[in-house]
Amino acid sequence: MLKRNLRTVFVMLGLLAASSCATVPKDLRAPDFEVMRIEMQSSDMFAQHFKVRLKVQNPNDIEMPIKSLDYKLLLMGDSFGEGMSDQPFVLPANGDAEFDMTLTTNFVSSLGRLISRVGGSKLENIEYEIAGKVVLGKGFVRKLPFDHKGTVDFGKLAGKPAQGTL
Repeated sequence: MLKRNLRTVFVMLGLLAASSCATVPKDLRAPDFEVMRIEMQSSDMFAQHFKVRLKVQNPNDIEMPIKSLDYKLLLMGDSFGEGMSDQPFVLPANGDAEFDMTLTTNFVSSLGRLISRVGGSKLENIEYEIAGKVVLGKGFVRKLPFDHKGTVDFGKLAGKPAQGTL
C-alpha cells in the first residue's frame, strides 16, 4: 500500500514538473528597458540618489512574474551608478509596465568624471549602457541578464522627461 501511494506521489510530481516546463519557453528573452524620467532625490558630498522611472517591455508571449531586478548604469563607458528593486510585479505577455527605482551614485567617482569628460558641454546625447539581471518569481529559468545601449539627455534632471532613451 505504501509503495502504491509513493508511486502515485512520484507520478503526480512528474506531471507537475512536466507541466511547468511546458509553460516556460527555453528561449525566454529578457525585457527591454527605457528610462522615462530621472529626478534627483537627495545629494551630499558622498552620494546622490536619483529616482529613475523605467518603462519595461516584455518581448515574450507569456507573462513574466518579476521578483526583483538590479542594474548598473554606465555613462560614456564609465560606471555611473547602481540600482535595484525588490518590489515584485507582473509584466504582461507582449506588454509593458512602468515603475520607479532608486539609482545611487558617488559624486567623486561618477558625476564628477562625467562632467569633466564632456568638457563644459551640455549633458545631452550621453551614451549609456544599462546592464543587470531580472529575477523571475517562478519557472525553471530564474535569472535573465539584460544589456541595453542608447543615449540620454541629462540637461533637465529635475522631474522633466529625459530626451532620448535609457
